Order: sequence, then structure tokens, then C-alpha cells
Amino acid sequence: MRSVNVHQAKTQFSRLIDAAHAGETIVVAKDGKPWARLVPLEQCKPSRQSGLLKGKLMLPEPEDLMAPLPLEELDAIEQGSALF
Repeated sequence: MRSVNVHQAKTQFSRLIDAAHAGETIVVAKDGKPWARLVPLEQCKPSRQSGLLKGKLMLPEPEDLMAPLPLEELDAIEQGSALF
């Protein structure tokens, strides 16, 4: 862990954030006392993965999805009640 004063941090900020990004922790001191810390951010994993459910999830054919709803379902939707 490296410690730098505020003046050094201002003049070398670009180098310091590059060092933090590389994994180094840098403490910024003011009047000789630790004041702030530059640390690398944790890398986030993507929350979505394409193809994860391939072959595990069966969807209806597009023609079935696009077919009109039966009249009783349409009436239930318009009345705000559920059939399920």
C-alpha cells in the first residue's frame, strides 16, 4: 500500500488511478494523516448469458403466440378479473 500527500495526488492523479486499476491500494494523506483511499473497483460479472436455457425451455410456435385470444379471456381482461 502506497501513501501520497494531496499535492502528489493532484499532480499524479492519472498515474495513481492507473495503479489502482492495476490492483494497488493508494492512501491519500492530508497534513500527514490518512484522508482517502484509492482502490480498484470489483469487476462485475455480466448478469445475462446468452444461450443459458437453450434446449431447456420450450416455447410455443410463433403462430400460436400470435393467435387471437379466446373471447372469454378477452372479457376477463376487460373486466379486470383473472382466469388463472
